[in-house]
Amino acid sequence: MTAVNKIIAISILLSIASYGYAQSPMALPSTDLTTLNYTVELAPEWTALLKRSAGWFGGDGIFTIPLNGVEHRPTTAKDKILFIFSDTMIGNIKDNVLMPGSEMIHNSAAILTGNKPNKDKMRFSWDTTQSGKPVSLFIPQTPKTKTGDYFWLGDGFVNRELNNSLYIFGYRIHNIDTVAFGFKEVGNVLIKIPAHDKPPYKLQQQYDTPFYIDGKDGNTGSFGAGIYVNTRWASAPNPDGYIYVYGVVGKYKNLLVARVKPTDFENYNKWAYWDGKGWSRNITKAAKIADWVSNELSVSPMPDGRYALIFQIGTITRDIGLRIGETPYGPFGPAIKIWDCSKDLLKKTYMVYNAKAHPSLSAADELLISYNINSTQFLKDLATDPNLYRPRFIKLKFNKH
Repeated sequence: MTAVNKIIAISILLSIASYGYAQSPMALPSTDLTTLNYTVELAPEWTALLKRSAGWFGGDGIFTIPLNGVEHRPTTAKDKILFIFSDTMIGNIKDNVLMPGSEMIHNSAAILTGNKPNKDKMRFSWDTTQSGKPVSLFIPQTPKTKTGDYFWLGDGFVNRELNNSLYIFGYRIHNIDTVAFGFKEVGNVLIKIPAHDKPPYKLQQQYDTPFYIDGKDGNTGSFGAGIYVNTRWASAPNPDGYIYVYGVVGKYKNLLVARVKPTDFENYNKWAYWDGKGWSRNITKAAKIADWVSNELSVSPMPDGRYALIFQIGTITRDIGLRIGETPYGPFGPAIKIWDCSKDLLKKTYMVYNAKAHPSLSAADELLISYNINSTQFLKDLATDPNLYRPRFIKLKFNKH
């Protein structure tokens, strides 16, 4: 299984995509969901952070998790931020040429110390076999796991109310010859890591969850696409004490949301799903709060009290979008196109996907946003552009009235 298969499988949905954009005049009161006063610029210093030539040199996914649990406040020089990646390339690049012996594993991680994109302060991690061969940090080991299953990673957070344990969603993937593109998500797993554990996380625990939806006619999906920690200890501006977990389901990439108190995070019977009017314990009642989002995304507070849903418009296109929300669970307004990634598409085979914000790495009144670059001819393009497969960054600045 290569990263290109994942990209092609998502891109097939674009043929039926349809979406509109809102304009961006001056900001209006917080109840307005259609207008926003903002500017966007490149963040080359953050893009350069992940341009590497030895060891880890490429990956996608990229969720960031402050290990002190403070999600909505910029980090300090002493804080540590965990980066988690899905499909990852390990190897060496010399004189812009990929050396023989590179390996793809299905997930990896890195820890950045401080709030600056300093390469000397970032340490990458993956596991290895006894012979030194790179392997994924997280490999499915739950009762429902089948031989050959592997993880792509969803979002995660540190739960201060459950012993500062780190929780990460894992999508259990299996290669299946009888389905298009050769793979299928077959389950959703919660990975729990004790506060004192370090990479390669030998003390991790894994739990099968009911958060994978295996629907008919392609209406499958999973929760874990994004997490909003709406607690006082996470520095949320209007905390209600809940953890909001977002799911993406179906060929139209409908966005769903669940919530649970931090102390009940492992008690799936305590989870509730927004049904359009209130909170239901029945996952089948979960209602769409937005559509045409990407498989990975983020919800973040804005300075004026509204919420920013950041995603790749239409799942996988050149456009990064923002929908304004009244609350973390909506309602959300129409997609505002905030950035065109065309300049990164150096070849017709290059593709962009899974934009999301990283509030703990963002300055005040800003959102640092990442997006992934890949290719439909992955191995061929990697040979001539070995650093293509890595996230790029932009900065969204909220302008005052």
